[in-house]
Amino acid sequence: MSGNGLAVHLCDNGWIRVKVPLPFSLRYVNSYLLPEAEGWTLIDPGLHTPEAAALWTEVLSGLSITAGQIKRIVLTHQHPDHYGLAGWFQERSGAPACMSLPAHRYALRLWGEDRSFDQELTEQFRQHGMPETLLEQIASHLAGFVERVSPQPEVTYIEEGMSMQFGGRSWELLHTPGHASGHICFYDRTGLEMICGDAVLPGITPNISLVPGEHPDPLQQFLDSLNRLSRFDVVMAYPGHREPFANFRGRTQDLITHHEQRLHHIEGLLQEPVTGYQLCERLFGARTMGSAHNLRFAMSETLAHLEHLVHKGRAAKVKAGYGLFKYVSAVV
Repeated sequence: MSGNGLAVHLCDNGWIRVKVPLPFSLRYVNSYLLPEAEGWTLIDPGLHTPEAAALWTEVLSGLSITAGQIKRIVLTHQHPDHYGLAGWFQERSGAPACMSLPAHRYALRLWGEDRSFDQELTEQFRQHGMPETLLEQIASHLAGFVERVSPQPEVTYIEEGMSMQFGGRSWELLHTPGHASGHICFYDRTGLEMICGDAVLPGITPNISLVPGEHPDPLQQFLDSLNRLSRFDVVMAYPGHREPFANFRGRTQDLITHHEQRLHHIEGLLQEPVTGYQLCERLFGARTMGSAHNLRFAMSETLAHLEHLVHKGRAAKVKAGYGLFKYVSAVV
């Protein structure tokens, strides 16, 4: 497999992990090939870019796997770095693509023929103080993802309460929203392994975004998901980014603590009314400069934390004129 030795890794349980390249700071997404009695199950195939498609062509050839041997495509969630190549693989393999209904609905809002998300998100950012020049960059950036998720797959819906058989095991489906609407984790109660997508990541914190038309307090969803996941016995977790890891329960607690500390820090910055964009600049600063991708995630995460504080009665959201909102501490 010349040229892709750094991209293909054999997991201890016999799975194949493929590090599919991404054109932004995360660098790669983990895709997993699980051997079946006949063929393979593919989990989260990656973003549809020429580089990723070329890598997959080379990897499959090097592993002597034909497209027709891909029997099932499983998606933890709808974000383009996980979902983007699902339709590309489905066209070549004829395999069903499995994801939750809420995740698919959100994908259609983003990239379907009647998509409205570009306008809705830019209007949300406008109400929270983002300058017009940056709003134009955000809209263009979002539109650029359509080709990176095309063709889009025909979807078979899965949901919590179901179990799925793949990789020679039975997997419980766990609905774990917060990072993404309809996010699904897969738990093997016998082998004590968890396929966790982006619900729990080692070394980095999953982005939590306030998304127009979705849950009004995604950070609370995320914290609830983490608290629930922390109760599972897990000897090895397989995440969407970074390396598989063992200390799953400890990592869930680390993420909860991180957000508690971030919320406390933000409260201290709300002694005077500020817009979401002003606070985003203070929190993320130069890390968002020159990148519409980074700015979108930073702004959405800032708003998710602010809205959580409002829902908890720890901050107030006030109208500031010209269609703007500002946030201020609720502590007298």
